[in-house]
Amino acid sequence: MNVFYATLFAATFLFTCSSAIKEGETCVNDKSCDSGLQCGTCTGNVTVPPRCIRIRPHEPVRKVRGLPFNRYSWLMTHNSFARMGHKSDTGAVLLAPMNQQDSVTVQLENGVRGLMLDMYDFEDDIWLCHSFHGRCFNYTAFQPAINVLKEVQDFLEANPTEIITIIIEDYVTSQSGLTKIFKASGLGKFWFPVSRMPNNGSNWPTVDAMIEDNQRLVVFTTKSSKEASEGIAYVWRYLVENQYGSDGMKNGSCPNRAESAAMNTTSRSLVLLNHFPDTPDLIEACKHNSAPLIAMMNTCHDAAGNRWPNFISVDFYKRSEGEGPPAAIDLANGQLVCGCNNIDSCKDSPAPTPTIEASTSTTAAAMGPGYKNSFADSDGQRLRFGWLLGTGVKKDASFTNNPTIILLRDWRAYDYF
Repeated sequence: MNVFYATLFAATFLFTCSSAIKEGETCVNDKSCDSGLQCGTCTGNVTVPPRCIRIRPHEPVRKVRGLPFNRYSWLMTHNSFARMGHKSDTGAVLLAPMNQQDSVTVQLENGVRGLMLDMYDFEDDIWLCHSFHGRCFNYTAFQPAINVLKEVQDFLEANPTEIITIIIEDYVTSQSGLTKIFKASGLGKFWFPVSRMPNNGSNWPTVDAMIEDNQRLVVFTTKSSKEASEGIAYVWRYLVENQYGSDGMKNGSCPNRAESAAMNTTSRSLVLLNHFPDTPDLIEACKHNSAPLIAMMNTCHDAAGNRWPNFISVDFYKRSEGEGPPAAIDLANGQLVCGCNNIDSCKDSPAPTPTIEASTSTTAAAMGPGYKNSFADSDGQRLRFGWLLGTGVKKDASFTNNPTIILLRDWRAYDYF
């Protein structure tokens, strides 16, 4: 009998300990939290116990299918390649801003579906780099771009219903440099062609069509000439975005980025919300990615002609007081998909899609010898959330006193937006 009770007690204990801790509950480590959560705290106060914080948005396409690509919202990481702790593949010590905590592979596994990548000619190859006064150096170069592109390729192979968007801050001048690395990475077979992108503000193809055709990689460049020469879409022909950096984080203001058309320009189907400061800050990101992010999403919704963002780009996407960027994405998706305050509130039947059809005015011939040919062989209510209250965030002296941070205090010398 004693053996029976001992066994029963042990089984009960193991079941209790193995039960994952839910969102908002105190925790010991990441493994103790439920899926899509991590164990952490924003305050920096050791007397405040860590709790399980959301790091992954809900997947809207699994909730409601059949809508155009521009009827969904996706989490995007700013300078996705600039990972803390990464050592330059040149062997040099990196003296450059760090914007994320983990690899691109882990970001994708955590629900990130948009990547911002800065590409440069360097060492007879294309590298991911933060330039200094327009040039890439061994102490600002992270790694060859093909490494990260292969991570994307592996993810798309393993996840046949996922769509990824890449925005390239493009400093590549070598002839067909981008074409070559995308081919070499094996991403060509997933390429979404420019000829299918609406250039008059109309709807994109549905996500179902993109998945069925296996055209699940949407790529934009900041070089307008490459749309004709390499078939890579010029980003500001298809989307509007607010000002990046600290100037874009002022309360009640949502100006457009200089290269972008005005936020309320309806001839662009997609809306990008940037929300990160000039100086990437792991500690302050908790505050930036919480209530201020939701407030800015409301402000930019109004500035963009009552349109919710299709992409929300942040630094340190896993840092927040609670739900953070994932909650912002879920809220935007709820509004875009069914006019609700959260994607979880949407039923299987989506809100009516606008009757405008995707533009077909741009032909493959007009695009020149681009990827389409090259790869052929291979309005809701404003959101107010009482759960996002004051932050109590304190600056971490060990972080701000880091000699590397002090050395590179003037981040604006880096072309890393």
